[in-house]
Amino acid sequence: MDSNLIFIYDGECPFCNHFSELLILKSNLSGIQVKNAREKPPEIPYGYDMDEKGAILIKDGELLFGANAINWICTQIQDPTDSLLDILSVVFKSHQRTRLLFPLLLWARRVTLFIKGVPRKFITP
Repeated sequence: MDSNLIFIYDGECPFCNHFSELLILKSNLSGIQVKNAREKPPEIPYGYDMDEKGAILIKDGELLFGANAINWICTQIQDPTDSLLDILSVVFKSHQRTRLLFPLLLWARRVTLFIKGVPRKFITP
């Protein structure tokens, strides 16, 4: 398992927050760091639109965005200690299912943040 993993998520999104908490507490992924994009971690590429593409995974310097990030993480999760994380990892281990379902997750995220009155997250210098 890579020990140089950074997962960057939108800290205002309740779905992203919960997934991030599960990654830290229940995923058994060793060495993963989880960072809130709204706190502008230095690893985020400028001009990246969290609202448009979703989360970022940095794996040994390689950037994976949105569906690819979630898919890669879920393929690495083995024997999670949480039933929701177990379901998510099974669903999103399939690249095809992830590509199909991820736009729905982004839409749900956008709607939720709009209702909460949270502005879009666009990374600027």
